[in-house]
Amino acid sequence: MKDVIDVMELQREKTRRVQSLDYRQLDFAAGFTPARFIFECGIKLHAQPLTIASATILMHRFFKEVDPTNYDCYLIAASTLYLAGKVKDDALKIRDIINVAHNTLHRGSSPLEIGDEYWNMRDAIVQAELLIMRILKFEVSIVHPHKYMLHYLRSMEGWIGKDKWNCIPIARTAASFLQDYHHDSTILDYAPQHIAIACISLALQCYGVRLPLIEDNEDEAWYTMFAKDLQKDKHWEIMEKIMEVYNKEPENA
Repeated sequence: MKDVIDVMELQREKTRRVQSLDYRQLDFAAGFTPARFIFECGIKLHAQPLTIASATILMHRFFKEVDPTNYDCYLIAASTLYLAGKVKDDALKIRDIINVAHNTLHRGSSPLEIGDEYWNMRDAIVQAELLIMRILKFEVSIVHPHKYMLHYLRSMEGWIGKDKWNCIPIARTAASFLQDYHHDSTILDYAPQHIAIACISLALQCYGVRLPLIEDNEDEAWYTMFAKDLQKDKHWEIMEKIMEVYNKEPENA
């Protein structure tokens, strides 16, 4: 286990860096996406994980349809959080979203007083929400990989064995990969069940876990038990896309 990459420690280190990140210095055109901003704001708002994931997917869908340079990416990010809260029935108050978004962009600032700046920002979020809805043609329902991952992991616990399962954080690591993959717009290109399997595969490889019974069968991969339509090339392609997310980390992040 000493040679295994500690993915969770990498995540904790990233969290410490994010807390002092100046988003205003990041360049959308250089590959940065505001998904990290959504995650930080969502966590501060105590939003549900699926609400945050929904907001990032809505944001990626929106910027796929428009020229990102024509919009304030942080306004769109705040608006997708507001919209995702409604879609997922997760009560996020617009005043809280405004104050959290403002404070995250302007570290150390006080909550906005009820005045022109507050009302301007509130109106901008509401108008941006309507714009997002129109651009997406009101198609805001999302099928997440999370439910597939939960089903697969529950099945694999008995497959691997409870003792080994409890010793190795496969589930936590797979969930971390899935969370991080929401930072990249290519998450829109693949089926949710295939993404879930790719995240689990990466977790298994990180900890050197080999599945019993079928590990010697070269003609049939373990994941065909869950998704028969997932080809080996596509499987590796998704895993590569997930790993590329870590190479896109801004230098000043």
